[in-house]
Amino acid sequence: MRRLRHRSIPPERLWLVLQLAPIVGVIGLLFGTAIIMAVLQSLGYAPWFGINTFPDYSHFRALWGAQAFWQSLGLTLYYATVSTVIALILGVGLAVVLLKAFRGRKLYSYIYKLPLMIPYTVGIALAVIMLSNGGVLSRIFAGLGLIDDPAQFPQILRTHFGWGIIAVYVWKQTPFIALTVYAVLLGIGRETEEAAAVLGADRGTIFWKVTFPQILPGIVSATLICFAFNVGAFEAPFILGGGYPDTLPVIAWRLFNDADYSLQLQGMAAVVSIAMISGCLLFAYLWAYRRFERRRGRS
Repeated sequence: MRRLRHRSIPPERLWLVLQLAPIVGVIGLLFGTAIIMAVLQSLGYAPWFGINTFPDYSHFRALWGAQAFWQSLGLTLYYATVSTVIALILGVGLAVVLLKAFRGRKLYSYIYKLPLMIPYTVGIALAVIMLSNGGVLSRIFAGLGLIDDPAQFPQILRTHFGWGIIAVYVWKQTPFIALTVYAVLLGIGRETEEAAAVLGADRGTIFWKVTFPQILPGIVSATLICFAFNVGAFEAPFILGGGYPDTLPVIAWRLFNDADYSLQLQGMAAVVSIAMISGCLLFAYLWAYRRFERRRGRS
């Protein structure tokens, strides 16, 4: 029988692990404790409220048994998916454009990053100022004679179509995706694209057959982050949403603010539900991507 060889850990990797251990330990402790407490409370463990019925699944049954929960889940996933897809299309296009040489490119490369420096709450306020009935855009339409009165401007905000919510997410996340994809494009260079062009491939073929597969890891990473944030976001749906049924984070907030402690535990069940659903979706997304890469012969 062959003797198993002991594989020693390379010193560089060991040193990297030691460097990361403190911050990983602190983050793991904080987030791990929060997750454990959230699960315990959602299952009825809250002695500080005078409630200790652990394990109690009634909070989940009450939440999942309501039709409003599934309507809210649909809205939450709708806002998260549509805004992520639109931001992805715009971000990739912006990253490709940034590779080109044109007049004013240096100034343009700074301007597109501005939304990254502005909080979401400021973006929400700008959406109200620009897109509401009586806002800047409606007054411009009225001034051009396209409508008789600013009040006739189409309702964009506070509807379940969520155009205002989606607009805020897209405005904020497009430069993030563009920056991520642009960094990948700079890393891979343009030699393969130039070779494909020399062989007679058109721009569309070059992008889909050469460029897109190379930037796909960056796309997956960026969209994972954007989608996860959009699922758990609270401010934009709360301020710009159409009211009942609300998104799941807004429902959780309303339950947390109820004077009935049992409903606060149901709010914690809503938070745990958001984490489970988004976690399963993101895991499925990563699994599908890795399977796609294995089929292409890449690990």
